[in-house]
Amino acid sequence: MKRRKQLEEEKEEQFNNYDEDNYNILRKKSIKELIAPSGIDASNIDRLEIISGVTRYARSFFVSSLPRMCTFPELFRDMYMFGDINTSIYINPIKEEKSQNDLNRVINELETERIVAIDRGNINRESTISQKRLEAEQLRDEIAAGFNKLYEASIISTIFAYNLDDLEKYTKLLISEMSKTLVGVKSAWGIQEEAFKSNLPFMNDKVSKTHTFDRNSMGTVFPFTTSEVGHPTGVPLGFNKQTGTPILFDNFHPSLTNYNMVIFAKSGAGKSVTMKTLISRSSVLMGIESLALDAEGEYTIVAESLGGINVVISPNSKTIINLFDIETEIIKDEITGKDRIALNIENKVEDVTQALLTMARGSTRSDGINELTKQIIAESVAEEYAALGITSNPDSLYRNINNMSSRRDMLKKEKKNMPTIGSWYRRIEGKARENKNQDYQYHYSYLLKVMKQYIREYDGQMAYFDGQSTFELLEGSPFINLDISQLEERFARPLAQQILLSWIWEKFVKKNSEDRRKASQKRVIVDEAWMLLPFPEAVDFLNKMARRARKRNVSLAIISQRFQDFYEKQEAQAVLTSSDTKLFLAQDKSEIQYLKEVFKLSEGEANFLVTCQKGEGLLKVGSDSAILKIMPTRKEFEFVETNLNELAKRAKT
Repeated sequence: MKRRKQLEEEKEEQFNNYDEDNYNILRKKSIKELIAPSGIDASNIDRLEIISGVTRYARSFFVSSLPRMCTFPELFRDMYMFGDINTSIYINPIKEEKSQNDLNRVINELETERIVAIDRGNINRESTISQKRLEAEQLRDEIAAGFNKLYEASIISTIFAYNLDDLEKYTKLLISEMSKTLVGVKSAWGIQEEAFKSNLPFMNDKVSKTHTFDRNSMGTVFPFTTSEVGHPTGVPLGFNKQTGTPILFDNFHPSLTNYNMVIFAKSGAGKSVTMKTLISRSSVLMGIESLALDAEGEYTIVAESLGGINVVISPNSKTIINLFDIETEIIKDEITGKDRIALNIENKVEDVTQALLTMARGSTRSDGINELTKQIIAESVAEEYAALGITSNPDSLYRNINNMSSRRDMLKKEKKNMPTIGSWYRRIEGKARENKNQDYQYHYSYLLKVMKQYIREYDGQMAYFDGQSTFELLEGSPFINLDISQLEERFARPLAQQILLSWIWEKFVKKNSEDRRKASQKRVIVDEAWMLLPFPEAVDFLNKMARRARKRNVSLAIISQRFQDFYEKQEAQAVLTSSDTKLFLAQDKSEIQYLKEVFKLSEGEANFLVTCQKGEGLLKVGSDSAILKIMPTRKEFEFVETNLNELAKRAKT
């Protein structure tokens, strides 16, 4: 019993000593020691390995040479905005006495060189040296008068990467880009550890590769060139990486010339996550209604989370969207200046004709289509509406409008059934039988062959757009998702995008102008818009929608991963010029040159887009731009995450 008690007392004493030792260790350790990584391997002479959970590689550089002339803010902007990089500048003022002595010595040396050049008859060198001597004398006099001052500065940078291949790539890119502004950058070979320590916030320059600046040129090294992007109202989109301030974005702010936006990024950079975040926050905080053309089936969970509607269009679904649907709209009368209801049948005939042309061309984009084919299609479409008595008169959309005697009857007016692709095809069949003109015979024959696949009566494999619409858009729904991901990708999906855009214009966009005082803020998202680009009629409709959306208080959001396709497609560039907001996330190096040319990006901005991490990007709103970090909340990640591996991990937990 006594032995047990003795053992317990010894254990308690050891425990107390252990706690006291730990306390002393924590008390004696500095902040630097407490936050240091698990370890740093400095055995390699041209890089460091930082071990802290995940291994990162670091390589430090120093500025070895500078241009003779430099301008603010171009000197080091590409270095500051390169990506995952830290840069430190040590600035030490030089005493006036030493400045005067050094400059006098330089002036005497230049004068000696000038005399030698004159003796040798080298007029060009003599002129150059005379200019340098004049500048040195001017600088000396300014310092003597107190108008200027000399400084010594050492510039050190460290880039980081998660693998050696990326580290080598970033090294070459940094040296190449800085050389464009005549700034020489060298790796701190053999002194990586000293350079890395010099680039930590300890105010200790262990490299001391200095350059001399005067007061004017010293001002060019400061990175105070950030611009704030955002609005006083809106939703928090992310954080400005340079200033740390949150960015509020209002898609419908009066300062914007239009409400459209484009998002370009390579696969996996966070396009869908960004748009889902914007949709959810703008719905909850601002009441903005959104509709997505979902090419990859990624927005279904958003519709479910927001209490919206998810509509699947596939060969097996029973949902039908009728291309021929038409709605009235509010326009301003040119004579009276008052708003009136109008039915623009001519525009609708053109929209339907373009969609049918795309269908007729098919995935091979046949050369058999010409103006005669278009004429046959357009005439038949116009005849379909005329056969139902639908004209430019808004009342012609409804049955028995003339027999309605009371206001109550008017409120109960019933809309006519619209023409369908099937009824249009039967009209083409009849016209083909009656045709006597040899010039038209081939085109009728061609249309009857290729369009049969879209007709339900003939069990066409793509007949899901033939028939009266079985679905109506509900006003006030926070989010509507039209999922076309189950359609064939090469042709059926782009065709569905074009047809649905035309239908959305009638049912979603036009309706927003019925009462201007009550018009809500709406957004139409076209995901993977690059699919439309091979089809000229689809691109033409997309351009028209981009130009006309603002008048209906609607924002068109274009999302794509292949900017080069937009760049090379002249007809598609109207979409870019009609979008006041542009968001660029991480880009492939092959794409960056096109972005620089079209959007006038600086070298630093372009470099950042090549090296930035997922969820980081460049936001341009009008002429302002900012480096953005998009950070969905933990709750938002439950429905915005698209990475299958991440989703599988969460399912297990």
